[in-house]
Amino acid sequence: MAKQDYYEALGVGRNASAAELKKAYRTLAKQCHPDRNPGDAASEQRFKEISEAYEVLKNDERRAAYDRFGHAAFESGPGARGPGGFDFNFASGFADIFDEMFGEFTGGRRGRAPSRGSDLRYDMDVSLEDAFAGKTAEIRVPTSVLCEDCEGSGAEHGSSPVTCSSCQGRGRVRAQQGFFTIERTCPSCQGAGRVIEKPCRSCHGAGRVQKTKTLQVNIPAGVEDGTRIRLAGEGEAGLRGATPGDLYIFLTLAPHRLFQRDGANIHCQVPIPMTTAALGGSIEVPSIDGGRARVNIPAGAQTGQQFRLRGKGMSVLRSHARGDMYIQVGVETPVNLTKRQQELLHEFESAGRGKKTSPESEGFFSRVKEFWEDLTE
Repeated sequence: MAKQDYYEALGVGRNASAAELKKAYRTLAKQCHPDRNPGDAASEQRFKEISEAYEVLKNDERRAAYDRFGHAAFESGPGARGPGGFDFNFASGFADIFDEMFGEFTGGRRGRAPSRGSDLRYDMDVSLEDAFAGKTAEIRVPTSVLCEDCEGSGAEHGSSPVTCSSCQGRGRVRAQQGFFTIERTCPSCQGAGRVIEKPCRSCHGAGRVQKTKTLQVNIPAGVEDGTRIRLAGEGEAGLRGATPGDLYIFLTLAPHRLFQRDGANIHCQVPIPMTTAALGGSIEVPSIDGGRARVNIPAGAQTGQQFRLRGKGMSVLRSHARGDMYIQVGVETPVNLTKRQQELLHEFESAGRGKKTSPESEGFFSRVKEFWEDLTE
């Protein structure tokens, strides 16, 4: 039976690029691979044909010879060697192709490196004062650390891991399937390439043990809610001396009894007596740095009025700058009045009639009156 044209086998034109050839081959090989079509002789034969075609066309010299002489280019001489001495031993040449394409079946060609340690998360509450000034905090983290008895090797003191006899340290073993060879993870060493004949009694061969570590954490001034701090190498120790993971600290700012934070700015709501709001005066307010600031209240101040104190807010991360502080006043209505105080307020009310001492309320009720009049028309 005449062989099928290699280009037709791959479904590409004769001017196809190397990338197009590879893409076509990968698509067809996945469809026809014996592992995906067990017991299907037609798929296995088709797989052989496209593999042979790609093995020739992916090589520039072989492709040039095929373009000139066709299949005859590889049928001259003993052992089916073509021009230039090309050897058509497919079983030895396909391992690289299969490892690239069917990694999900073979697990890759190389033995696995020891498993890196896991990253850890630690949640920390931080006060607003500490977020403003910064601090060094001490934390205790339960984790796995390098076993001191075996120094992370997993082997008992005085011994050491030995090369796996099944894979000779490669972490992979080869299995012949038909005309091609596939590598798989070594079942004896699980891909490590070494085995432990005498496991360490402290860590039972893992190279790490459970322990609670005490660490110092530097919290810089100006951190915000949700800030993440990374401590490299402070996560779990890796298996048998592998690289440790990292520790990530997530900061949560605790609510403050006086201040509300808004980025670099701070807000503080301050109640003031009715007399101070009416006559004016000054009040003393606290600041986040522990100091005091004086705010002048003008006569006639209203609830919700804000006063800005420049540079009295939060620290800015990695900067010498500071935000601002905003004081919002709330006028407090007096309670528990004495008889004399009540009399004075009545006198105040009588004396102020017609003088627009409460323009906002007078304006509101004037609009209400107009609203009612419109409804009756």
